[in-house]
Amino acid sequence: MTGTSAERRIAASPPAQELMRFLGDALPEFVREWGDDRSHAARLDWQRRLAAGGWAAPHWPVEYGGRGLGVADRVACDLAFAELGAPGIAGVLGVNNVGPTLMAWGTPEQKASLPRILDGSELWCQGFSEPEAGSDLAGLRMAAVRDGDSYVLNGQKVWTSQGMEATHCQLLVRTDGRAPKHKGISALAVPLDLPGIDRRPLRQITGDADFAEMFFHDVRVPVSCLIGPENAGWNVTMTTLAHERAGVITVAALLESAAAGLVAKHRRAGPAALDHRGRDELAARYLQARVLAMMGENSLADAEAGGAPGPEQSLIKLAWSRLSQALPATEIALAGLDGLDPAPSGPAWNYLLARCSTIAGGTTEVIKNILAERVLGLPKEP
Repeated sequence: MTGTSAERRIAASPPAQELMRFLGDALPEFVREWGDDRSHAARLDWQRRLAAGGWAAPHWPVEYGGRGLGVADRVACDLAFAELGAPGIAGVLGVNNVGPTLMAWGTPEQKASLPRILDGSELWCQGFSEPEAGSDLAGLRMAAVRDGDSYVLNGQKVWTSQGMEATHCQLLVRTDGRAPKHKGISALAVPLDLPGIDRRPLRQITGDADFAEMFFHDVRVPVSCLIGPENAGWNVTMTTLAHERAGVITVAALLESAAAGLVAKHRRAGPAALDHRGRDELAARYLQARVLAMMGENSLADAEAGGAPGPEQSLIKLAWSRLSQALPATEIALAGLDGLDPAPSGPAWNYLLARCSTIAGGTTEVIKNILAERVLGLPKEP
């Protein structure tokens, strides 16, 4: 079968084909109302439409409103959304990460949030990183002191994705300051309208503010908000992070599609459109993208066989973070002045946005250490 790995996966997945038919009706209706608007309000409306059609979270179990898809079909559906240019949903972290965590660890009262996460009535963020605990997540210091039936929270979170729009937060706190750093952490389901919470936007180089820093001053959170056992928050967190695996595979396939699209664009322009240096650079980017997609395919096969995510995920992450920066740089170089158009989702905008890709999901430096120690078996520095 010809085509990119993304096209092959969509064609091989009956659920993805069904989704394509649904989008063929739903997406034009959305566009008639919203045009090319991809604001928070537009994405929230899109999520509601998907929830009504049963497509907001196809990877969720059927009993929670999903379709019970495996990893391969889930990735194929993600690619189908991208293939037709569908907008993202407003509550992506709640749907992809927090919702499955509540299914695994939540109380019946906490699981009551799942339908609201599905349709966007509740928007969840993840309060993980702190000023001195980003990639070293277990180094977090935010204190939660037990006082009767409540925890009293004091501390700060930073680089919280969707932190300004969120209504709730899966918050990691330290409930035992004397325990080893992986052992004294707890996870809380925190409504963000509680007194004592201050949120401030963090402006990116693109001009957007997709992140927030959050300050907690004597915030009282009921003990009933505890997700899983007290001081077992690290295990809860590992459940949350494990659900990012399919996202890594999807990003790999999407980058291959983007590289293939750039090749096709310049092929249509004819052989005289690029000099030999431009052709060499374009070929190198496509080769990098194809190798990355093959790595994603191998990871997908492991996931389908029931294997747990391993350090090879770090290799994929390292590769896609670098390629996501290199690809728009190549596009700008080949387009000349036209590549500097600042329109959203254009090459210049993508170039600026990609500056964060070597930080998000673990910095490149930390990823290299993981690969050195766990894949290559190199000793730690003294």
